[in-house]
Amino acid sequence: MDNLKLTIALVISILLQWTLRNVAEPFAFVDFPLIIIIYAALQRDAIKAVLFGSIAGLAVDALSGGLLGANGFAKTLVAFAVSELARRVYMDNLLLRIPVIAAASVIDDLVYYGLHRLLGQEPNMPIMTTVSYTLIGTTIAGTIIYLFLDFALAQKLRRPRRESFSSRRQTRRRNPIRLGK
Repeated sequence: MDNLKLTIALVISILLQWTLRNVAEPFAFVDFPLIIIIYAALQRDAIKAVLFGSIAGLAVDALSGGLLGANGFAKTLVAFAVSELARRVYMDNLLLRIPVIAAASVIDDLVYYGLHRLLGQEPNMPIMTTVSYTLIGTTIAGTIIYLFLDFALAQKLRRPRRESFSSRRQTRRRNPIRLGK
C-alpha cells in the first residue's frame, strides 16, 4: 500500500512540476519530483528510489522540452547516492533529512547543468542563481512535504501508552528474616 501511495505522490509531483511553473514564477525553483525521490531513497529501498529517479527525470525532461535524459541522469544519480547514505546512516529524524534535501538539490542542479555544458547546451539562467533559489525552495517545500508524507504514510498504528503502574500491583515481598525481634 505504501508503494502505491508513493507512486501516486510521484505522479502528482511530476504534474505539479509541469503546471505550477506556468502559474507562478517562484514555483519554478521547487523541484517536487526530487523531494519524492529523496523520500523514497530515505526509506532504504535503493531499487525503488533509482527507478523513481529515472522515471521522474525522463518525464520532467519530456514535459519541459529540455535536453532529454539530463534530468533523468541527475535524479537517478542523486537517488542512488541518497539511498546509499540512508543505508549506512540512520536518517529517520526530520532534522537530519533537511541537510540531505539541501545537498541533494545542489548535486541535482550541478549535475544537470554540467550535462548541459558538456553537451554544448547553454542554460537559460545563471547557474548560481538557479542553484541558490532551488536550494531554498526545495528545502523549504521538502520539509513541509516530508511532514505531510510521514503523517499520511505512517504504517504503524499508534499504540496506547502503557501506564506507569500496572493494573495489578505487585505486592512487596516481606523479608523472611526478622532482625530485631
